[in-house]
Amino acid sequence: MTPTTPTYPGEATEEDNLMRDLIVTQNITVDGVIEAGDWFGPADGGPDVLEAVREQSARADAFLTGRHTFEDMRDFWPKQTDDTTGITAYLNQVHKYVVSTTLQEPGWEPTTVLRGLDDVRKLKESDGRDIVCTGSIQLTHQLIAADLVDEYRLFVYPTVVGSGRRLFVDGTPHKLRLTTSRAFAGGVVLLTYR
Repeated sequence: MTPTTPTYPGEATEEDNLMRDLIVTQNITVDGVIEAGDWFGPADGGPDVLEAVREQSARADAFLTGRHTFEDMRDFWPKQTDDTTGITAYLNQVHKYVVSTTLQEPGWEPTTVLRGLDDVRKLKESDGRDIVCTGSIQLTHQLIAADLVDEYRLFVYPTVVGSGRRLFVDGTPHKLRLTTSRAFAGGVVLLTYR
């Protein structure tokens, strides 16, 4: 019989190391709102925030969204011909995965349609680098509820909006561990939790 090493709640096991990390990356206000509004634009955080986003993108080879976010992005980003942020180039080349029970033809390659959270689990079990989910509030809430999120990367903007949809819904307590924090010149702070 092979001896086993005991594990403790929250501690990584050998099996955990075989799965890809699913990273939720959100732009968020100080009061926890992730719903886009006048408080946020892709380049609002400044060049150092864009550089941090590029660094994160380089560690990921899968971009996960819900159908609404996917369609909004598909209708906007491929048409940007003078984008100096690098977002268009990244989104056009990264493999996109969209969770939808109704979408048939994505129309923005490379894209794979996933039919539900079981398909997301299978994606996590496949070979590859990080899977990043950005925006997609409804999908993010489902991923959190299903305990599929490995890490949260929160770009906290020095703004309070007072209302709007939040990252964590009422009645869903979570104990997170801060792994890194990084402040940027424009007042944005990147907090990474596992």
